[in-house]
Amino acid sequence: MDELKRTALHSWHVEHGANIAPFGQYEMPLWYRAGVKAEHLAVITGAGIFDTSHMAVVTVTGENARALLQFCFSKDLDHCVGLKKNPLSTGRCVYGIFLNQDGTTLDDAIVYQTGETAYMVVVNAGMGAGIATRLVENNGEYGAVVTDRTDRVGKMDIQGPLAAKVMKKLLADPETVFDKLVYFSFKGGFDDISSEQPVILVDGTSIMLSRTGYTGEFGFELFLSIDDFVKVWRAVAEAGQEFGVLPCGLAARDSLRAGAVLPLSHQDIGPWPFKANPWPFAVAYNDDGSGFTKSFIGSDALADTANYLHTLPFAGYDPRKIVVADTTFVTDLEGNHLGRILTCATDMAIGRVDGRIYSIVSSEESGKPADFSPKGLSCGFVQISENLPVGTEVILTDGKRKKIKVEIVSDVRPDRTARRPMKEML
Repeated sequence: MDELKRTALHSWHVEHGANIAPFGQYEMPLWYRAGVKAEHLAVITGAGIFDTSHMAVVTVTGENARALLQFCFSKDLDHCVGLKKNPLSTGRCVYGIFLNQDGTTLDDAIVYQTGETAYMVVVNAGMGAGIATRLVENNGEYGAVVTDRTDRVGKMDIQGPLAAKVMKKLLADPETVFDKLVYFSFKGGFDDISSEQPVILVDGTSIMLSRTGYTGEFGFELFLSIDDFVKVWRAVAEAGQEFGVLPCGLAARDSLRAGAVLPLSHQDIGPWPFKANPWPFAVAYNDDGSGFTKSFIGSDALADTANYLHTLPFAGYDPRKIVVADTTFVTDLEGNHLGRILTCATDMAIGRVDGRIYSIVSSEESGKPADFSPKGLSCGFVQISENLPVGTEVILTDGKRKKIKVEIVSDVRPDRTARRPMKEML
């Protein structure tokens, strides 16, 4: 086994009591002294910071960089922004998938357009080389410049409804930076990645501030020079103290994204056709879903695939969960085998009242009782051979005595804040 990598923050994580485990070729914190529940709730009600510098960045530049991405990436960059599906433009970014020829998933990614002919592709830990290779292998007629920047970019996320208040303390010109910074847009740059709208911190550090994230909540991803990374992390942590901001590990990330019905690559999307799942928006389907608006790697396979499995989100009735393993599976209420469990986490911010799920931040006008105190619900994804309708109850089991009844749902944690207008968050 190759020696695990460490991010530039490893010593900080250890000093702050992080429980550390291997993940994606790196030693990463699972949780800190406050615990997973406190970290999860901090992001829902305040804010949390995540070290995500283990993720990889690949840049693609040149006159035909967009054409290369159009062929390799599942999203149609000419029809992808907003309800009107406008073209991707400088300062906007989009989520999609890199598929294999057989329609299975190589990795998911966010593609940022950083200039007229310049793009930044952010992929998961350990996938920088694989995505760069995919792009280079198909670059012959395009002649783009593909650069794998793995371990050369500092990246952290601050997520939660108070994230803008924290960043306002650190930005040299917050009013200009926050102006028209809509969901899935970004400003600024770092190293040799420039921008027409720079983002400068009060200490003079240049960063890229992206209004994206993996929690379902309002917040930002920060990209910056690796040389500035520890300094900026410490500054954000210090600025967040008055707001109760907590450092968060991978466990809180998993429970937050499962509650937001967002996938984890290589767990919820992987070596099976990217089809019949809650994320069709990641692929360039036409309006009626009968075909695609462009040709891309994997599109023919997706169009031809007749036999596939269904990935369905679920929510439980209490916080109990099943540890996903080869021996765990899904049955119907009579015990008949249906399929397997992909993810099972506990969203500690939610609970059921008369069958309806509320979040700790849901308003009383929505029907949430005044004395509502969430005990948490299990949630995640199952993969089964048939498309069960919403409301169907199934059993998650470890194959022995532990059995948990859950419900197939269309959504899990209500009243998420990711898309709220900036003015409401300041």
